[in-house]
Amino acid sequence: MKAPLSSSTSSSSGILRRSRLSTYLYTLLAFIVFVAVIHGEYSIANFGRVDPIIPSPVFSTTPVKKREKVVAQLPSFAVEESEEGCDIFSGKWVKDELTRPHYDESECPYIQPQLTCRAHGRPDTEYQKWRWQPHGCDIPRFNATLMLESLRGKRMMFVGDSLNRGQYVSMVCLLHRLIPEDKKSMETYNNDALTVFRVKDYNATIEFYWAPFLLESNSDNAVVHRISDRIVRKGSMNKHGRHWKGVDILVFNTYLWWVTGQEMKILKGSFKDVEKEIMQMSTEDAYRMAMKSLLRWVTRNLDRERTRVFFTSMSPTHSKGDWGGEASENCYNQTTPIADSNYWGSDSRKSIMKVIGEEFSKSEFPITFLNITQLSSYRKDAHTSIYKKQWNPLTTEQLANPASYADCIHWCLPGLQDTWNELLFAKLFHPDLI
Repeated sequence: MKAPLSSSTSSSSGILRRSRLSTYLYTLLAFIVFVAVIHGEYSIANFGRVDPIIPSPVFSTTPVKKREKVVAQLPSFAVEESEEGCDIFSGKWVKDELTRPHYDESECPYIQPQLTCRAHGRPDTEYQKWRWQPHGCDIPRFNATLMLESLRGKRMMFVGDSLNRGQYVSMVCLLHRLIPEDKKSMETYNNDALTVFRVKDYNATIEFYWAPFLLESNSDNAVVHRISDRIVRKGSMNKHGRHWKGVDILVFNTYLWWVTGQEMKILKGSFKDVEKEIMQMSTEDAYRMAMKSLLRWVTRNLDRERTRVFFTSMSPTHSKGDWGGEASENCYNQTTPIADSNYWGSDSRKSIMKVIGEEFSKSEFPITFLNITQLSSYRKDAHTSIYKKQWNPLTTEQLANPASYADCIHWCLPGLQDTWNELLFAKLFHPDLI
């Protein structure tokens, strides 16, 4: 029989086991430290390194939410999205005797005598019965009630030359029938520079401000401005711009006054200077200067969350038969639109359109471009021609040749400029239309 182990032997065995365990633990610990050091050196070596293609991920302790479709906020006055990709400025004119014209010339007392063609003897009415039809889509129907309700407590202003005044009058004619006689008025201010149509129950105004160059010029008199030696003051947008502040819808235009056939005279100082410093610029350079000034003023003075800004492109003229007619022809006696879809009038400078495109693409403030040039160029039949108030008695020679005094710049109302306002309406309430 074996003798029992002594206490010293038992104690030695325990110490041996603990020693072996400690050695194991030390070995494991050393391995962990070794791995940590190696990993740490790798991490330090790579700390701050930026992947040139894929950025480092950002970690967060918050739960990851399901990605939702981001819907851009519609601009002021917009009501809904429309047909995506619909170019409302590309299309054709179609005869429409059911819905055109929108109003009768005699029903709108606000049309100036320069635009009342029927009252001044125009025998036909066919020019009133054409509707613009875009390719592949439709223009939202002009809704006078929606327009008036949207203008409640607001101001709408057209700024520019007599062509923009024609569009202004068209807008008034499209709306005024909804307003009782004792609830509307039209007044002029500032020596006729400002015309205000007031809708009393709506606390709304539709206004026109005369500024043919937008910048200050020697043609700023709204009544007497037939000046052949035109001078525009550089960087003078504030002269007129102070009257545009606080407006909710601004519609600008300027073009024909820049096209003189000569270089533009640009004043560097003030019209009050005794000795004036005047430089000459090409039409394109002078126009670019004006566009830069306009965009700078708009960006600095308007609230993009409140104000919508539109710019109407050049209005075409038909002073010569470049559509395939005789060289001596113009808009006189024209009763049908031009059928050639590729027609572009020689009086409409593509170089100016290029300037507009280049400068507007840089704008920090969103501006809606109403590209009415091409669609209007087909309408050689829609001008006032000889059927308007003549400011001076006609000579015997003029009476013998009516084409010699035909106005191939301005447009009869009702007529083409009502379509401009249909397009303005479409872009105001459906801005996603091209």
